[in-house]
Formats: sequence, structure tokens, C-alpha cells
Amino acid sequence: MRIQKKSYILFLLVGLISTLLIACASEPNDTDESGKGNKDDRNSQGGELVVAKQSDVVSLDPAASNDTPSSDVQRNIFETLVTQDENMKIKPLLAESWEQIDDTTWVFKLREGIKFHDGSEFNAEAVKANIDRTLDPEVGSPRAIMYNMITEVEIIDDYIVQFKTAYPFAPLPAHLAHPGGVMISKEQIEEDYAAMKNGENPGTVISANPQGTGPFVYDDWQPGQFVRLLKNEDYWGEPAKLDSVTFKVVAEDLTRIAELETGDTDITNPLSPSDVSQIEATDGLSVQRQESSALSYLGFNMAKEPFNDVRVRQAISMAIDKEQIIEGIYDGIGIPAKGPIAPNVFGYNEEVAGLDFNVEAAKELLAEAGFEDGFSTTIWTNDDRERIDTATNIQAQLSEIGIDAEVEILEWGAMLEQTANGEHDMFVFGWTTVTGDADNGLYPLFHSENLGNAGNRTFTEDAELDELLDQARQTVDSKKRLELYRQVQELLVEIAPMVYIHHQEYLLGVNENVKGLSQMPTQLLNLKDVYVK
Repeated sequence: MRIQKKSYILFLLVGLISTLLIACASEPNDTDESGKGNKDDRNSQGGELVVAKQSDVVSLDPAASNDTPSSDVQRNIFETLVTQDENMKIKPLLAESWEQIDDTTWVFKLREGIKFHDGSEFNAEAVKANIDRTLDPEVGSPRAIMYNMITEVEIIDDYIVQFKTAYPFAPLPAHLAHPGGVMISKEQIEEDYAAMKNGENPGTVISANPQGTGPFVYDDWQPGQFVRLLKNEDYWGEPAKLDSVTFKVVAEDLTRIAELETGDTDITNPLSPSDVSQIEATDGLSVQRQESSALSYLGFNMAKEPFNDVRVRQAISMAIDKEQIIEGIYDGIGIPAKGPIAPNVFGYNEEVAGLDFNVEAAKELLAEAGFEDGFSTTIWTNDDRERIDTATNIQAQLSEIGIDAEVEILEWGAMLEQTANGEHDMFVFGWTTVTGDADNGLYPLFHSENLGNAGNRTFTEDAELDELLDQARQTVDSKKRLELYRQVQELLVEIAPMVYIHHQEYLLGVNENVKGLSQMPTQLLNLKDVYVK
């Protein structure tokens, strides 16, 4: 009996301990102000990823933003009809196939059985609702220029949709792969329109709780701090490996490095070239590199004096030694740019010669324009170490030709808004040709229809340039398109709306426990197959 009594007591104790453990396990994970779970929990689960980002999202509504930090988050919630691989080749996604019927007609066959995160069905009606909304002037999307060639979206049946374009447009599939072509729940679009009728801004409903079809679902956004996404357990394809991903806003790059070293974050994006050696020398960390389709540049506001004078723009272009910037600031990472198009983009022409570095010729041009003694101006940029250093370097170089330039640093959102409004003189900025086609790297930046928020922040207005850009995007024959883009790039050297500095190489600092990570030439991260070992 004594042995049985002890066994009984032991049984009760085991049961009690088990109950307490279950109760503890049922409690929510502790989270810190970054939105990241308790570190011990994270290590045991191995599925929570934290990406330290320089800038917060502008909006979680894809139609209300046109910047990389926003797209990097949105592309995990939403999906496009077609996508691009790391070589920028078009692949099926929400559409399983497509066909060009004639020069101005495209038909897409949609996958069946896909649900949005809110449970509503993805179908042809949803596709039409999304494209129509992006093109709606009342919504005012800066991404409307990506689809303004579409004149009609026709529903053939529940899973077949037809696009009619105003003119032949060969890169339509690439444009549909752009982050602006993602699909939002039709029900949520209707809710957003209802809110607009009640006085809300476009995108208010969508940005507050975005509903897509992607491998991650929205969980939380604390502006200025983090955006957190959770694994979509009901994803239509192969599910994501991560349990969650948190995009944490860490503006200071040295702080991002410190958090990577301590394990508080798993990826720092971007990584400064000057920090590469530190990361490579740290056990457990590595540097990941990706050739880009991006351009860094110094832009002029051509709507303001004295930058409305081509001689002033050319003089400044000739007064800047790009190699000094690339070697001194980017540690030799990247290649000098002769024009806006990177070598890995369709339409690039290696024979186009840019303006050579020539200080004496620059002084002569300034004198010819009536500024023999120079002038005072400002250079704006956002809170990015390399851009700030670039602006400071340009400031010093321009002093050699008598130009007194003051550098002003703006927060990311303010930089986007104020340059779109044309309040700047000069500005250090960048552009990524997301589609891999020259149309996306030229038309938004330089066509007069796209002044301001749509991309043309230099306020370039040139009838000959407009005509060439229109012809190039309306021509089907690839050889003719290449010739037209050669002419465009040569004309841009002459017009000099910006100083084309360099095509950079993207750098990430990565914890060795992060597996399956890749980055697109557009800077966007591929996170669906990532896991934390």
C-alpha cells in the first residue's frame, strides 16, 4: 500500500507540473518595442525573422506608394498576376498562362481556388477592380503611369481576363509584375471606396489592414517602429517557412550593424559599403551582394532658375568626378553611370558617351551662362549615409567652380513629398528599373506627363524626348525599340536633367542562421523560402 500511495502522489505531481507547463505555453509571447518576440522563444522556434530597414513604409496600400521600403513589405502580403525571377524573366504567379492575341490584346488565364486573406475569392472580377482602381483619377495613384496604356479590362469568364491597350505595348507582362500590379481583395477595395465617400483619403481602409493573397498576412504596423507579418497558414501554394517577419525601422546604419552583431536583428538592409569589412570579420555574420538595376543620381529642378539653363546643368555634370564618389564613398562598389539605364536592363546602349569630367570646361559653361562667379543653391537628400556623404562630396567639388551649395537632410517621407512638389533645387536620389525594361527606367523619370510624384522630379519637359519615349513604348519590334532607346539616352546626355552617378551593388548584412535568402536586382527581398536555422 505504501508503494501505491507514493505512486499516486507522484502521478498527481506530474499532472500538476504538466498543467502548469501547458498554461505557461498558452500565454502570448512577450514582445519588445521592436515587435520581435522574446529572444529565447525565437531561438527555440527558429521561425521569426527581423529585418532592420533604414526607412518605414509610406503606406501599405500599393496604389498609394511608389517607393522601395513600402514595396519590400507589400510584396509579402500581395501578389501579382506574373512575377520575375532573379534574372528578371517573367514567370506565372496568380495567372497560370497568358497570350498576346494581337498587337493590343492580351488574355490571362487565372489560377482557380485562390482566396484573399479575408476569405474572398480571387477571380477576374478582382483583377478588373484592381486595375480600374489604380487608374482611377480619384484614387490618384503614382503607379497609374505603369498601366495607363490599358484602355479596358474585360472579364471573359470567372478565370479569364482580357486587357486591351491603346497601342502595342510589348512590356505589358513586365509591368504587371511590377509591385504596382499586385492584387487586393475586391471586397476591401469596395470598403475603401465607401470610406472615400465618407471623407476618408484613398487607401485608408486598405493601408490599415491590407488583404492580399500572399504567403504572409498583416499583423501590426507601428509607424516609425516596425511592420510585422505572420505566416499565411492557408496560402494557396507552397507555404512560407517563417512563422513571422518583422520589418524594423532603424534609421542609423551603425545602429543596424550593432543590432546585427548582438542578434537583435537577422538582416540589415541596406548595408553600407564602408561596413562590409566589419561584417566580414565578425563570426556568424556575412555579406550578401546583388547586382542591381538601380541608378544613383544628382537631379536638377529644371523648373527653377538657374537649372532651367542647359549650360548650368552641363557645367555641374562636368564638374563632378564620379570616380571620387564611387571609390571614396562606396569603396569601389558599383560602376560609373553614363546614363540612367543599367547594363542589365533591356535598352541599355554601351556606345552612349556621357559628359566627361572637365572642371575648366565646366567653368567656361558657367561663365557663358552668366555665372562666372558662381551662385548659391541647396542640395537635398534623405537620411542615408551614402547619399549624405555624396551630397557633401558634391558640395565640395562644386565649390571649385564657384557654386556655394548647402546640404539639407530630409526625412524619407518629407523628401518624397517635397521633391514631388518641386520645392527643391538639386537633390541626391535614386531610381530602380523594376521591370528590367528601359520603359520603366525612362518614361516615369523624364516624360512630361509624369511631373512630380509619378517620378519626374527633375521636371523635365522636352517635346523631342517625349516623342521618342512614346514611340519606344508603342513599338513591338525589339530592334527598333533598342534604336529608339539609344536615341533617348544620347538626348538625355545633352539635356542633362541629372548627373548620372553610378549603378550600385546591393549589400545586405546577414546572420549565418538565416537560410534561403535572396535579393532581386530591384533591391526587393525574397522571403517566402527563408527560414532561421
